[in-house]
Amino acid sequence: MDSEKEDIFKIEELHRPQISWLQPLILLAPSGIWLLLLLVLPTVIIFELSLVADIRPGDLVNPNGFKNYIRIFDPLYLQVIGRSLFFAFSTTIICLILGFPVAYWIAQIAPQRWRNLLLLAFILPLWTSSLLRSYAWITILRPTGLLNSLLRNLGLPTLQLLNQSPAVLIGMSYSLLPYMVLILYASLEKLNKQLLEAAADLGANPVQTFFKVTVPQILPGIAAASMLVFITGLGDFVDPELLGGASSMTAARLVYNQFLGATQNWGFGSAISMTLILLVSIAIALLIKFGEPAPKR
Repeated sequence: MDSEKEDIFKIEELHRPQISWLQPLILLAPSGIWLLLLLVLPTVIIFELSLVADIRPGDLVNPNGFKNYIRIFDPLYLQVIGRSLFFAFSTTIICLILGFPVAYWIAQIAPQRWRNLLLLAFILPLWTSSLLRSYAWITILRPTGLLNSLLRNLGLPTLQLLNQSPAVLIGMSYSLLPYMVLILYASLEKLNKQLLEAAADLGANPVQTFFKVTVPQILPGIAAASMLVFITGLGDFVDPELLGGASSMTAARLVYNQFLGATQNWGFGSAISMTLILLVSIAIALLIKFGEPAPKR
């Protein structure tokens, strides 16, 4: 009797409609609709605008070519994009150099009971407005600011940092350093200490252990943190504008000028935006392809 019931149950299972694909679709639908409305469609609209030369608010959208993209190759605009890449790349390197020791100390050396508190203290600046943080750096770096006042009291020469590239790098590094530390901490916390001990037993010095054991283990975390800082720095608007002045024109400021400034050329601004999106997409694709180390056989 039991075997007959099992056979009937199996037959019903075979004839029951398969809707396993519907469950993940239902779960992904809210976020998918959100991304479609707020990411995909705006990007398509920006791309369409980028194909219209000299379009202004209220003009009819009639895509007619790639004149806006050709205009980007003007040396003046290439210099602006190159400056944006320089700020983003330099900020990434600075944050990696400064953030790695902090993340390593919190994850591996600091007492366990203090780690969450130390992380909280380190990310406290993120609780304030980026605009407020930039104005704080203006107060510190201006010719009559805190830094130069301290240097005068010590009998040292003053520094002219405000409205210069170093001021931009200082502000951007300060703003993005917590992101680097948080992601590196998540990777370093999972570090396999047994491999470190094995390397020491085999005669490896600290430098060899760091580059051959520690770095390979946390390489995905380094890549993810660096990419996050780079992408955020590439689109930073506040720090270059307030700390760099007119001499630190970046792609973000250039896009702002095309949409909300006096020039009002939405087509060219859209072309610059699409170029930045392309650069970021290439960086993400490289991260996906090469960020995860290949398993060793």
